[in-house]
Amino acid sequence: MRITILFGGTNKERLVSVASAQALHRALPEADLWFWHVADTVHEVTSEALLNQQRPFEDEFDPGNRGIALEAALDKAKAEDRVLVLGLHGGRAENGELQAMCEMRGIPFTGSGSASSNLAFDKTAAKRFAAIAGVETPVGIALDDIDAAFAEYGKLIAKPARDGSSYGLIFVNAKQDLVAVRNAAKSEEYLIEAFVSGVEATCGVLERSDGTIMPLPPVEIIPGEGAFDYTAKYLLKSTQEICPGRFSPAITADLMDQAHRAHRALSCSGYSRSDFIVSAKGLVYLETNTLPGLTAASLYPKALKAQGIDFSDFLRDQVVLAEQRLQRRG
Repeated sequence: MRITILFGGTNKERLVSVASAQALHRALPEADLWFWHVADTVHEVTSEALLNQQRPFEDEFDPGNRGIALEAALDKAKAEDRVLVLGLHGGRAENGELQAMCEMRGIPFTGSGSASSNLAFDKTAAKRFAAIAGVETPVGIALDDIDAAFAEYGKLIAKPARDGSSYGLIFVNAKQDLVAVRNAAKSEEYLIEAFVSGVEATCGVLERSDGTIMPLPPVEIIPGEGAFDYTAKYLLKSTQEICPGRFSPAITADLMDQAHRAHRALSCSGYSRSDFIVSAKGLVYLETNTLPGLTAASLYPKALKAQGIDFSDFLRDQVVLAEQRLQRRG
């Protein structure tokens, strides 16, 4: 099969996707490069065009040529016996829509399937399923109850129920922040929770082509300016991401166990990454990412390196796994 890296997308995380694609391309230099434009077209691009994008987290990528409709590109992928390495994040790329389009055509792709992707992308639903598996999850707060909750807890956090890269994150520290949450919730559904103080942590899970599933070393996150939002993740040099995290053996084991439980509860495939707060009372689950960032600076590659797994070997095994899944569905 011909390996093709699909990157870009139509949502806000398309900038992160370009950076992920650069790392993927360096690890899989023989792979073709397809860019999914915000106009819902797919463009074949050169190595030079991708690698010459100097500020992928800030500047839009311009493929510089005419593309074809997404559906036509997927038909082409099927006809040409391609396997898609998904260097995509968020939106239709991660909510299961793209995966369903591939599954209907019999196109192998890396990452989780359509049903799992859709479930994990909905943070509210993901919390319910993770809780069934014994993962500690925070209590959700209805928008109508936000004033009473703020009076009770003193500090809240609100985030889009279906988005990633910490876009739209709102820390409710004062009454005027309640107005910001209500205004934001007019355009999309928001998940509201009591703020939990503690150390931010994330833990990846890896499924391999030999059938084994293993959690990776957890990462400890120290935001450069207090909040691990989009700017802290991708633009601030002061943000620290320590892997393996400086947690006690018991907490490390708990992080790995709960990430594994969340991966299984959400029926993830290939790889996933779950985020937590390590609080004084224990772990608190935040969400699971089915297509976590794979940029040179991303958390999942850091965990792979700490585990002693070469990034290129990881990707090639994910391609094998994608082909195996297609054969099983066949």
